[in-house]
This record gives sequence, C-alpha cells and structure tokens, in this order.
Amino acid sequence: MSETTRVLIVDDHPMVAEGIQSLLESYDEIEVVGTLSNGQDAIDQAERLQPDVILMDLNMPGLGGLTATEIILERLPDTRVLILSMHDSPEYISTALSHGAKGYVLKDVPTDEIKQAIDAVMRGEQYLCTGASGSLEPKHGETREALTGREQTILLELAQGKSNKEVAQVLDISVRTVETHRKNIKRKLGISSTAGLTRYAMEHGVLQGTGHSF
Repeated sequence: MSETTRVLIVDDHPMVAEGIQSLLESYDEIEVVGTLSNGQDAIDQAERLQPDVILMDLNMPGLGGLTATEIILERLPDTRVLILSMHDSPEYISTALSHGAKGYVLKDVPTDEIKQAIDAVMRGEQYLCTGASGSLEPKHGETREALTGREQTILLELAQGKSNKEVAQVLDISVRTVETHRKNIKRKLGISSTAGLTRYAMEHGVLQGTGHSF
C-alpha cells in the first residue's frame, strides 16, 4: 500500500475548497488534513498539521499566498507548495516559483489535473499546468537586475501601504533589514517613491488582494 500524502487546502472561496477536498478524498492515498481560508491561518496551522503538500491560493484577504508560502517554507522546508490561481500571466507564475512554490495550477483545469500535480511534486518534480507553462517563456534582453524572492515579498507588503515596522512584524525580521531591502528594491527598479513601488507591483502582477478589479 502506498504511503498517504497529507494535503492542506488554503483558499478563501468555500466552493473551490470544498470541490477540491471532495475530489482528493476520493483517492485512498490522499488525506486532506485541513481547509483554511487565508495565509495567516496557513502559517499558524502548518506546523501542527504537517502537510506534505499545500494547495495555496494566491489572492486571499489579509496575508496573501506568496508571503504565506515563503514563511511556511522557511519553517517547513520539506513541504511542497502548489499554487492555485486564476492568473496565467508570466509575472504571477515566475514570482510564485521564486518564492519556493513547486508548481502552479490554474483553477479552471480539469479536477484530475490537481491530483497529477500533487503526484508530480511528491516525486520531486516541478509542475506547471498547460496554461501556466504556455505563458511562462524565457525573457530576452532583460537588463534590469532581478528582485530576489525576499525582495518581492517585501515589495508586496510595502505596495499595500505597510510601514517598515509593519513589514518587519509580518515577516518576523528587523526594521533595519526591511530598510536595507527597501533601498535595494528601489535601486534595482529605479523607483524612488512608495507610490512608484505600488504602481510597479500592480503592473507586474506582484500586488494581490488589494480590492482592485480589472
């Protein structure tokens, strides 16, 4: 008998979470250990639930999926995170992967593809669903220095209007560390104002869960 895969579902849409839970529970080798509706709960519960795989929504109230993914993986590095999203833009996908996600699955894929994705990341592979992999193409001629995963996380928090102190509290790092990252972000992007950071984040698919609808 194959070893059971423990799966945690994190999505703020009950119908989505319930649908995925119902699908996964039809497989004997999968145990759904919980369904949560936001990133903060995922951080708080992950160590207790010890999931092998987390299905993580990107856009959720409060703490979003990117920040939650990074913090969880710092604490539980063996956990595999699969991002669930409606967005197929290369910026969203590359940002998710840079934060440590092992795969990216669009919410409109056939439900059995979620099982395929779980199996793939449990084998140590990266999984991008067809729509996601098709939109993720190598960029040529990029001259701007890329942001690190940590810098993208801090950009996300700053772009939502948080102060250096608030960002430090969310990420459990020092204010001085946030200030250093902030300077590096502005240098790399050639942006001097917080408003400019917010605009960049929105245009490049980094800013999420802000209440904007486009």
